[in-house]
Amino acid sequence: MVSGARSDINLSTITVVVVDDHPIWREGVARDLSARGFTVVATVADPTFTARIAAATQPRVVVIDLDLDEVSAVDAVRTIAHTMPDTRVLVLSERAEHRDVLDAVKAGATGYLVKAASAAELADAVRRTADGYAVFTRGLADLVLGEYQRLATQPEPESPAHPVPRLTERETEVLRLVATGLTARQVATRLGLSHRTVENHVQSTLRKLQLHNRIELVRYAITRGLAE
Repeated sequence: MVSGARSDINLSTITVVVVDDHPIWREGVARDLSARGFTVVATVADPTFTARIAAATQPRVVVIDLDLDEVSAVDAVRTIAHTMPDTRVLVLSERAEHRDVLDAVKAGATGYLVKAASAAELADAVRRTADGYAVFTRGLADLVLGEYQRLATQPEPESPAHPVPRLTERETEVLRLVATGLTARQVATRLGLSHRTVENHVQSTLRKLQLHNRIELVRYAITRGLAE
């Protein structure tokens, strides 16, 4: 989902790198984001240079197209996710194939938006990504939730040295909704709970799974046991 969250963040403090091999798309996205108040610090045509430029500029968000060189683009996402924990990656792609979406999230992307999105939707997605939310085009959020539900029905191998954390039914329900990109307030409204109760469930789940933030929760929900 790409709307519904409010933020008091100053958009000019959100630095962005735009990666796309098509000059019209690349400059158009950069221009639209700049016009809406974001600070675009670099544009990149070749995905093989993405991680290097991101390391030099330390952007809050990297907006990257997977349609250029898929292997290089996914490698760039993976490198950024593993070496720059303060930088979020939002995929902007013409494709919305299931494998593309799941591969991107497995690599470390925190959102996936199709290019059919409007300039306003893109700006909202970049803002929410910077705020630490998982952001997906609406139909893709359903895919993410469906994948988590499929994995949740598969027992995970357990060993005495690495016991599988046991989540309560409510914690699992909250996790499923958080994995689609809903905010705590949206989850609270959906489940008829208070915002504080939802936050308590999120924090309890984080402790049990030994994770640090909602983005790691989303990755856990999608990648746990995911078949290649």
